[in-house]
Amino acid sequence: METIFFDGWGAIVRTGIIGVLAYVALVTVLRISGKRTLSKMNAFDLIVTVALGSTLATILLSKDVSLAQGIAALGLLVGMQFVVTWSSVRARWVRQLVTGEPALVLYQGKLLPEALKSARVTEDEVRAAVRSAGLPMLEVVEAVVLETDGSFSVVQRSEKRITGPTLEGLSPAGSSKQNEKL
Repeated sequence: METIFFDGWGAIVRTGIIGVLAYVALVTVLRISGKRTLSKMNAFDLIVTVALGSTLATILLSKDVSLAQGIAALGLLVGMQFVVTWSSVRARWVRQLVTGEPALVLYQGKLLPEALKSARVTEDEVRAAVRSAGLPMLEVVEAVVLETDGSFSVVQRSEKRITGPTLEGLSPAGSSKQNEKL
């Protein structure tokens, strides 16, 4: 019964020492990898974050994994993320594969029902985003975009009715015309 609750001080001391060293190694690797590793998360970033957490837990709790193996695994994960993000900045197809594309769900004050359905977004969520932007009604909104990290961007309508370059190239979610320009 004693091993269920307490396996001796050796295991606790090992966990403490390995924990501190693995934590320092993880922070060091993340600092070296740059700000992109810690930016707002899209699906790819979430996967890397979960994998880093799982790896850290394995380093801490598994006697079968040495500290050097754990640090190598952490470095490998962050290195892979660096390569993918570096590639996504340089190749559009990599960016689309990894992060997806932003989706237009409201345009010129009108909700886009097919886009909402395709993006699995409700009208209430769009209205909440508009309210959060401090706008009183949909009619004063030029566009609402569902960004690749799951957040909404709300663009207020201009009196000049000029669609800005930030909306260029966007199409409604699920649109077959991916290159349709507004």
